[in-house]
This record gives sequence, C-alpha cells and structure tokens, in this order.
Amino acid sequence: MRHQSETIERPGQGIAEVMATARRRFDSGATRSLPWRITQLDALHRLLRENATLIEDALSTDLGKCPTETRLAETGVLLADIDHTRRHLRQWARPRRVGLPLSLWPATARLIPQPLGVVLVIAPWNYPVQLLFAPMIGAIAAGNAVILKPSELTPTVSAVLADVIPRYLDTDAIHLVQGGVPETTELLTQRFDHIFYTGNGTVGRVVLRAAAEHLTPVTLELGGKSPVWFDDDKHLDQVARRIAWGKFMNAGQTCVAPDYVMTTPDRVDTLIEALKRAVLDMLGPDAAQSPDYGRIVNARHHTRLLSYLEGADVAFGGQADPETCYLAPTIVRMPAPVPGASEPPLMSEEIFGPILPIVAMASSEAAIDYINAHDKPLALYVFSASRTTRESFVERTSSGGVGLDAPMLQAGIEALPFGGIGASGMGSYHGRYSFETFSHLKPVVRRSHTLDTLGFARPPFTAFKQKIAARSAGTTID
Repeated sequence: MRHQSETIERPGQGIAEVMATARRRFDSGATRSLPWRITQLDALHRLLRENATLIEDALSTDLGKCPTETRLAETGVLLADIDHTRRHLRQWARPRRVGLPLSLWPATARLIPQPLGVVLVIAPWNYPVQLLFAPMIGAIAAGNAVILKPSELTPTVSAVLADVIPRYLDTDAIHLVQGGVPETTELLTQRFDHIFYTGNGTVGRVVLRAAAEHLTPVTLELGGKSPVWFDDDKHLDQVARRIAWGKFMNAGQTCVAPDYVMTTPDRVDTLIEALKRAVLDMLGPDAAQSPDYGRIVNARHHTRLLSYLEGADVAFGGQADPETCYLAPTIVRMPAPVPGASEPPLMSEEIFGPILPIVAMASSEAAIDYINAHDKPLALYVFSASRTTRESFVERTSSGGVGLDAPMLQAGIEALPFGGIGASGMGSYHGRYSFETFSHLKPVVRRSHTLDTLGFARPPFTAFKQKIAARSAGTTID
C-alpha cells in the first residue's frame, strides 16, 4: 500500500488542449444526442464490470479496501445509479409543458432540458471511483462533455482509470487529467460551464473563488461533523452495530460517517460497552488482522489522527502502526461541552478517521442547542425510541440529510437528493437530481397571433388600459 502522495505524469495533451477538444466536441452537438448519452452510460457500465478486479486491486493498494466493501460502496452504487438513469433518461430529457394563466391565452410554455456545456468533476480520495463517476453519470445523461480530475492521494486508482476510460468512452468528450495541486490549479483557470467538487471546505473555498472569475456555477459536496443522538435503550446492541458499521467503514474516511455521539451521562458507559461488542463482532479481537478493515490513506493523515488522541480518554482501541497506516477502531470518552470554552480538535475538526467520541450531554434539548451552535452538518443521525425526540431533531436542526435509526442510507438512494447546506456544501445530486444539476431548464413561450390581448400592455395607455392595469395591481383609478 502507498502511504505518500505522488504525481503521475499526465501523458498526451496539455490541459488547455484537452479543454479545447472537449469544447469542440460539445459545440459539434454530438453530446446532445440522446443515443450518444445512452451509449456512453452503457459503456461506463461495461467499464465497471469488465475492470472490476483491476479497480478492486487499485483500491486495496491505495486504501486497503477489501473487495466486498468496494463492490458495496464503490462500483455497486455506480452500477445501480447507471441502471436508474438509463431507465428514466428519456422521461427526464423530454420537454415539460407548463400551464400558463388565463390572461396570457392563447399561449403555450415548455421547459426544455439542455446541457450546460463542458463540466469539471474534481473527486476526493476516500471513495475515488464512486465520487469521480457518480457526478459524471448525471453530466453525461444531461449531454455534457466532462473533464475528470481524480485525487493524487490515490495514485493507483487514478492510473487505472486513466488507462481504461479511453478504451470505453468518447475520447473527445470525456477526459481524465492526472496530477496534483498544480494540475488542479491550472484546470480552475479554465472557463467551465459547471464545476462539481467533492472534498473539504478549505479547498471548496478555493474552487468557489476560482469559479467566480468566470461566473461558473458550482456544486460543492463537502462534509463536516455529522452528529449522532442516542437514547434508545431497548435497541442498544442493534444501534451500536449500526453506529459502528457507519463509523468504521473505510476506516472512518467517509463524509457522512457518524462523527461523534451524544447521549445522557448515565448512558455513556453502557453505549461504549455495546460499541466494543459491535466492533469485536465485525472485525475480531485485532482489526489489524481483519481482511475487512481498511487503512488511513497516507502518513500525514495518520499523524493527524494520532494527534487527536494525545491526552484523550481512550475507552477502546487506539492501537496504531505508522508503517502500514493502521489505526484501530477507537472510542473516546468526552465530557459535556462547556458553553463559551474552546473545544479540543476532536470536537472542533472533522475527524475523518476511525475515532468515535462519546459525548455526555444533559438532554436531547442540550444536544439540539449544541448542533445549532455549530456549522450545519452534512448528515444528522438520531437513535431514539421517542417519536417526539426524533421529530424535534428533524424540525429544529438544519442539515444536508437525516438518518433515523440508521446511518449512511440517505446518501445512497438514487431517488433522493444528496448534498449539504451551509458549510457542508451547496447543490445536490444522484438520479434525477444529478441530471438537473448538469442541465439548464430553458423556458420557451409561444404566443399565438390570434386574440392579440397584448395590445393592453402597449402604449398609448388610454384611460381604459389604465383601469385594467390598476385592477391587475390591486388598486383603483378614480
């Protein structure tokens, strides 16, 4: 497994030339064709199936992912999304009739979905296949040309995708650019018609500033600290298994993973014991020996995570191996936060790793107040036997999505939009929402020449016309 980031040289065209090629292909009208879109989606489906082993091996090299997790959380999600998109694409792409008020008759109106042009997709390293191709599915379905920028922190995956994509997809319309910060920076100087970025808020701000130079619309899929509330004693062990699964999948490197759990002080120890049992049940007594548990992406992130544990009250786990970037599933006891006091990094920064703080909180009301005092999270999870409590969190907090009695699920359903709010992102995608993210719904209105009532809106404004206008505005003229 590689632990240090590396740049793989980008063969062939330079970035400006790649951009020009994609622009010419889009301007030719080829990508607008519905058969072209369907052909490309079918080709991507074949790419994923026929290169499954290559992709699984690459993810194992870069992230220590096991093949089953790759199939569930990377390629399987994509194949389902492609199938869903193929099934509904003709309907989505069809012009939509819009009713008009009687005062405008005889007239008709339509909304025509049209592609935006050339779009840029910048993907992160934690799910480097899913989060590169999932936005592209919507971009292709909408009829765009696409430039893909995978993360340099997963170089093996990047190299594999750079090799296989030209074998399956339109080489003029779809391009993959490898490299690191210099290549991404150069890409951001180009004039795109939409930029789709998944990653952290720091880079998200850089992307947004660069996009502003060309007034380019942007979708930002960021992250943040996704909180959990627990008070469901009846389902303790089942809840613990679900939280542990959501937290420790991909070694905690998931944007919608539970970031910390709040519960009442009397439940802290009981929940910790249940979480210990859940981890042992999933990964055995030594997760380092489990074929189902991943590794931290590189030494820098491994060191960052270990720094969170300095002086922490570790209740379980904490074992680490810098040589292999291993960090055991770890549970940390946290005291109730003190209003106005500075918070430790475990509670102020997105963890993005296999460390789960259990925070003593006086009540669900206190938990809601705590959530509302911080940035809006990408996900919020509530495990409660009380319907009133569940609805209080749903109604009184703001987040990208909510999971009740289960984590992660809201992020993987094609029929639901996935996206953040506030500091956790802007815009959404998946299924039809991806298609609409990469489309412009162009209004087209036709007014018949018969019954030319538009004369009422043209000068000269006679007394009669003035009365008609005043009546429509809710006023009167003496």
